[in-house]
Amino acid sequence: MSDCCDVVIAGAAIIDIPVVPADASVFTRISTPAGRIILTSGGDAMNEALVLSRLGKRVRLITRIGCDDAGAYLRRTCDASGIDTRHFREIDGLDTGVNVVLVDHSGERRFFTNPHGSLRALEMGDITQDALDGAKIFCFASIFVFPLIGPAELEQLFRSVRERGLITCADMTLPKHGETLADLAPALRYLDYFFANLAEAQQITGMTSPSAVADALLDTGARHVIIKLGANGCLIADKTGHRHIPACPAANCIDTTGAGDNFAAGFLSALLDGRSFEGCAQYANACASVSVETVGASTGVTDAAQVLKRFHSAYPDC
Repeated sequence: MSDCCDVVIAGAAIIDIPVVPADASVFTRISTPAGRIILTSGGDAMNEALVLSRLGKRVRLITRIGCDDAGAYLRRTCDASGIDTRHFREIDGLDTGVNVVLVDHSGERRFFTNPHGSLRALEMGDITQDALDGAKIFCFASIFVFPLIGPAELEQLFRSVRERGLITCADMTLPKHGETLADLAPALRYLDYFFANLAEAQQITGMTSPSAVADALLDTGARHVIIKLGANGCLIADKTGHRHIPACPAANCIDTTGAGDNFAAGFLSALLDGRSFEGCAQYANACASVSVETVGASTGVTDAAQVLKRFHSAYPDC
């Protein structure tokens, strides 16, 4: 396998078991028939890696799994997609994470997670310098998932990646221990691209409007900020100003699980293709809109032609 790759993704790789549809009424009955129950791969980094590989990019994935059947399934899935798994850490006695995903009639989801499995197990020592060799982009997915990688560790990580000359990116989830923007600012100043959905960004900045949130994040020194707005598309911001990028209309929203991960993967793919900041956001919206039309976080996107068709349909002037 070549040492060169387009993107290195670090984060969680787990098993997802989506149940569609599911709501609170399931607890009033002993047995409830569902439209679909499947087993698929999941986790922020795994989702991004799979989608990027289907878009024709060379991907290296850094993650932790257990020495169990679930971990073997994830490795086989990556191998079948051409994802470089040489920097997987298999830990004896660690359960590979399994999430049960309850998806309601509107496509929104709720998770049962195992916090003691591999979902939150990544450590700084797993992201080695040789794992970055030959790469163009590094993406950390996601801030606040891993208890042993806090703001101080992120600052060290992002600084070292930037010093290697890689484009440095990160996504985030909701803070778990009251972390604020002041805590994260020393790390965010090393980011070229920072992704967050509006609720996450509001919580760490204390701001309400997307524009105010974006300004607060830019003030840390992050070069480009992307605020994901769900069905309203996204807001992108850099030193030249703000632009709202409307969403691509999805034909039928079935499952929003992993939509943000698909968005990030689409953005990184477009960045590698040399698209503008606005063009990357549009392509990311297209990728996310395709993803919500099927059950499972990484099952919707099959290839670049599929996403390009949606992209050109939604943004005909591009």
